[in-house]
Amino acid sequence: MVFLVLSGLATGLSWLCYFRALQLGQASRVAPVDKLSVVFAIVLAALVLHERLNWHHYLGGSLVVAGAIVLAWA
Repeated sequence: MVFLVLSGLATGLSWLCYFRALQLGQASRVAPVDKLSVVFAIVLAALVLHERLNWHHYLGGSLVVAGAIVLAWA
């Protein structure tokens, strides 16, 4: 139960920070950074949880990073 509450608090704070970033910056620059959370989740799953990654994970993570870079430089 404690972890559910902590997860809810972290999610709420994350959304507040996201909306504040949208107020301060352009959405075309804020959104790509937000999408990098998927890559962080893949990396942490491999490092902390010792999940085995296959080529789908590497390809998907690489495409997300490439898309974030393209959108940030546009």
